[in-house]
Amino acid sequence: MKNRLKALRADRDWTQAELADRLHVTRQTINAIEKGKYDPSLPLVFKIAALFGLPIEEIFSPDTD
Repeated sequence: MKNRLKALRADRDWTQAELADRLHVTRQTINAIEKGKYDPSLPLVFKIAALFGLPIEEIFSPDTD
């Protein structure tokens, strides 16, 4: 799954650790999501969308490869 998490985080000048704290996950989880090595759970996807105030579809998209 592709995502815009890194760009959205950078727009707000948040570190991975700051975003992780806001979402109650580890920095390693944020790193793995940003690199496309981990697809977050549906509850976490909803938390991310709510935090950024965006629809899920504007943050995550299917990886068509």
